[in-house]
Amino acid sequence: MPKLLRAAVIGAGSMGRNHARVYADLDDAELVAVADPDPATLGRVGQRHHVRTYADYRAMLEREQLDLVSVVVPTEHHAAVARDTLLAGVATLVEKPIATTVAEGAALAALARERGVPLTVGHIERFNPAIIALKGQLELGALGKVYQIHVRRIGPFPARIKDVGVVIDLATHDLDIMHYLTGSHVARVHAELGRRLCTGHEDLLSAVLRFENEIIGVLDINWLTPTKVRELSVIGERGMFVANYLTQELVLYENEAAQGGDWHQLAVLGVAEGRMIRFKINKKEPLRAELEAFVHAVQTRGEPVVCAEDGLLALAVAQQLVAAGEAGLG
Repeated sequence: MPKLLRAAVIGAGSMGRNHARVYADLDDAELVAVADPDPATLGRVGQRHHVRTYADYRAMLEREQLDLVSVVVPTEHHAAVARDTLLAGVATLVEKPIATTVAEGAALAALARERGVPLTVGHIERFNPAIIALKGQLELGALGKVYQIHVRRIGPFPARIKDVGVVIDLATHDLDIMHYLTGSHVARVHAELGRRLCTGHEDLLSAVLRFENEIIGVLDINWLTPTKVRELSVIGERGMFVANYLTQELVLYENEAAQGGDWHQLAVLGVAEGRMIRFKINKKEPLRAELEAFVHAVQTRGEPVVCAEDGLLALAVAQQLVAAGEAGLG
């Protein structure tokens, strides 16, 4: 029986508390410590899980014999904190985005390779059962040629986010998923940004991306909508898949004109409404699946599901979108 891996969390805010909760409940890991500079937050998490607490994460790294750690601090601190955990030789999950800039993220990736320390990025939607099922269907050719991926990630403004806008905070989720589903890189982007609230950062993004394999990506992302929507659709020759991130539902709307399989006639027949097929999805909390996969990778010394390069790719395109949008604002 493998030993329990000793896990810790740096940052006990809303997401960090969830990391602590899941680690405390895993079979192959045990939560041993949490670090956060806020005494009240730290006290609540420490008392709930009966673990040692540290106001300074560096003291925790010195005193604890850790196997893995989640870095769940504001984006502006990702690079500095993750650098310290990697230098301490502790397998590290850094929440997305990997860092504030591609240069910072690349430095982390290089350090992890140099030290031989596992580094993964918390692109949690990779572990959403609906997205995993969708990926499987696309690999089976369920849509034939894929034309477009359209994402809506909209909802109210989260007061906890103060250091970045919607592109870095939210769009990185879907940029990673678009790369995952298309297996292709972005060739060019067009973006429009909006600043409608007094935040200093963009709170609205409308963007079009063209991938190298000619798939078109559309992003509709904001912090201005009173209700939360997390939905992704994929349109192809045979119809359209719609995946709901929140409910973990996956539905296929068939193009009846394409079901005969005579692709030479498709240009003539066009598109017609066909069956609606709802897939059975075994629902699971994505964060639990993510941390289970992280623990397994550390145990087996295998490659993490989401590598540092995946995180760098999503961040690089996000920065392209910001630059394109800022140019438009000027």
